[in-house]
Amino acid sequence: MKNTDVIIIGAGPVGLFAVHQLGIKGLKAVVIDNLDKAGGQCIELYPDKPIYDIPAVPECTGEQLTTRLLEQIKPFKTEFFLNERVDEVYKEKENWVVKTNNDKEFFAPNIIIAGGVGSFEPRKISLKEAEKFEGKSVFYAVKNKEQFKNKKISIFGGGDSALDWALELSKFSKITLIHRRNEFRGAQHTLSKIRKLEKEGKIFIKTPCQIVSLENDKELKSITLKYDDGKTEKIHTDVILGFFGLIMKLGPIAEWGLNMDKKTIGVNPKNFETNKKGIFAVGDICSYPGKLKLILSGFHEVALASVECFKRARPNEKYRFEFTTSSKTIQDRLGKK
Repeated sequence: MKNTDVIIIGAGPVGLFAVHQLGIKGLKAVVIDNLDKAGGQCIELYPDKPIYDIPAVPECTGEQLTTRLLEQIKPFKTEFFLNERVDEVYKEKENWVVKTNNDKEFFAPNIIIAGGVGSFEPRKISLKEAEKFEGKSVFYAVKNKEQFKNKKISIFGGGDSALDWALELSKFSKITLIHRRNEFRGAQHTLSKIRKLEKEGKIFIKTPCQIVSLENDKELKSITLKYDDGKTEKIHTDVILGFFGLIMKLGPIAEWGLNMDKKTIGVNPKNFETNKKGIFAVGDICSYPGKLKLILSGFHEVALASVECFKRARPNEKYRFEFTTSSKTIQDRLGKK
């Protein structure tokens, strides 16, 4: 079990800025997110789209904003636990225990939920027989590419994730790239490289078709594809990688006994605490009178929530507000000379 001052659930912009606000107050935090990288909606939904309402930043993309926020929190050496979904939250005396789907446990007096619109979960193959192979032969993310070495891999999808991994894994495995349309949505320069490898016989492309069955004998042996013209084809494969996009679900948060308002969490706008002492909600997932779903609103919310987190994590210390421009203590924490 990992002990810390604050457990942050969600690695989007608001969750990342929470690290900063806690860090300058001398508090340690861990960040948990069920995606494989930081950035939340900014990275998953609009990495290249411009954002125009970040103070003092006339224009930046979701990816640029995430990169700058990660740079800003570097001095705090915060641990990130990605590809982890929080499944269970319960109280032990004055502290909270958080358990993830991968059996990791965290212990802290404070939890900040910065879950955006809920958790992003992968769209899955709509075949019942695929379920029993999840994590063995059927995957919806790549955590360790070494496990896919020297395999026959069927990659489904037409976006950047499918194209990027087809290109990367083709270095040491036999790749079949499968998409339900003839057109791919991913970056054209990546697609050009894949088309070149296709001509060289190093990648096989199957379009427009969808998977209709899996054949197995304890282990995955092959899959059957059905084309738009009705024809079918069987492909021998060891592994399926599915990149069908993401769906947003509130997930287990709805079961934690919080004051839910539709798909958001009601909070006290004084400190953004929920109806559970020590659990705070910030960003798009929280609701209160006058709430605006803006990134800058989330930044304001974590600034206030972090003060209450300090009081709970350091009950014997008096909180003293300080400006970053003049506080030697804060500047030392930021590594400024």
